[in-house]
Amino acid sequence: MLKNAFLGIDVGTTAIKIGVIEENRLVYETSVKLTTYVDGPVKFQQSAELEAAFVQGVKSIPSEIRAAVSNVSFSTAMHSVMPVVDGVAGKIFIWSDEQASEVIEEFRKTDLAKHFYQRTGTPIHAMSPFAKILYFGQQKSYPKNVKWWGIKELLMEYFTGKARIDYSVASATGLFNLETLTWDPEILNYLEVAPKQLAELTDTTAAFPIDSGAATSLGLAPDVTVITGASDGCLTAYASYYRTGNTSSLTIGTSAAVRNITQQTHFDAEKQNFCYYLDQEHYVIGAPSNNGGCVLAWASQAIGEPETFYQKLPNNLAASPIGAKGLRFFPYLNGERAPFWSANKKAEFKHVTVEHTKIDMIRGVVEGMLMNIRILCEMVGARDGLSVSGGFFQTEALTQMTADLLGLPCMYAEENEPLFGIYYLIHQPERIVEAGKTFVPNEAVSQQNQELAQHYFDE
Repeated sequence: MLKNAFLGIDVGTTAIKIGVIEENRLVYETSVKLTTYVDGPVKFQQSAELEAAFVQGVKSIPSEIRAAVSNVSFSTAMHSVMPVVDGVAGKIFIWSDEQASEVIEEFRKTDLAKHFYQRTGTPIHAMSPFAKILYFGQQKSYPKNVKWWGIKELLMEYFTGKARIDYSVASATGLFNLETLTWDPEILNYLEVAPKQLAELTDTTAAFPIDSGAATSLGLAPDVTVITGASDGCLTAYASYYRTGNTSSLTIGTSAAVRNITQQTHFDAEKQNFCYYLDQEHYVIGAPSNNGGCVLAWASQAIGEPETFYQKLPNNLAASPIGAKGLRFFPYLNGERAPFWSANKKAEFKHVTVEHTKIDMIRGVVEGMLMNIRILCEMVGARDGLSVSGGFFQTEALTQMTADLLGLPCMYAEENEPLFGIYYLIHQPERIVEAGKTFVPNEAVSQQNQELAQHYFDE
């Protein structure tokens, strides 16, 4: 019989994952898809739909499992902005929203850009709430009494009756001072935003009683504790670290990111790694890419056969030699974040000849995407091995190719995910470090890839 179970809610940009964990064991899991609306550069979700989705997900948990839940916490995607006017929330602008691209490109040229980055650890890019609020302010899109909330605030208001945001998600806004752990007054003043327009800040493990109405509606016990939680990126890194002992991790989903768990902040004013708070002892530094699994999704439509693309991918990769007969692919289909931080980067094939086939192009696409991730690994300083997570690594051939191309062992475990990251952060169970399934680089293949990497992105 279950008792003192933990309920984790992981809100990503494509789905909400809900899991119940008891004594290190996942006893129930479900997911609910989310709709992202795209109108040119505008990319958003509807707050009412997101709320309905997590309510649906929780209510779908069998009642006997819900009755055993003693605490609940949240992992949420970073960089969301949900303007709230007179208590009414509507659109949630997500990280990939590009409305602020031109405004932030101009801001990047100023001395304030590096100054603000070094106060917050958030790179200067259109993804950040700083950029979005700057753009909305210039456009006068919202009245002066607007509240600038996001996904975490929406969840906390529903579950506790008050909008709150944790230090981890806040440290990805570009508005939060990493040294003082407060909203940065200089940055708020620049944006003409008052502190009261932002939510209350809490630590990632801060606990609150559940709102009685939420408990009744969701079928949860009235004494359930609600814990603020952290961001999905930080929690993925922490889960990987807790499970495998590796401080470095790589996630490839739709986008991609390389991360390191550290005990000190670290900033690079030129390349602008991110540096986000996790808890009082840990920060997560890293580098994100816009171009992860979405590059393969594009290739499946543009140069492959969508119905069988992923099924045939291992054989197709094996049918073309390392280096794809000299073909090069620059994978910047969606602009790029680290280390360029520019929406203007473009994708292209290089050195295409009559000898190249679709199979060579498919291999070139995967190689180009991984060569780009290799740059991020070097930027972050990943050296000894990587804990890997994300849909990309469901295909073993891709995991082995990643290990060979990066020259690093890749350790896959099902627990390398945000839901376990929240659980480990809050409950701190006894650590049982297991590497999971490890893909070791083939020495000869890695040597060829190392030579290929030296001039891969030469113009």
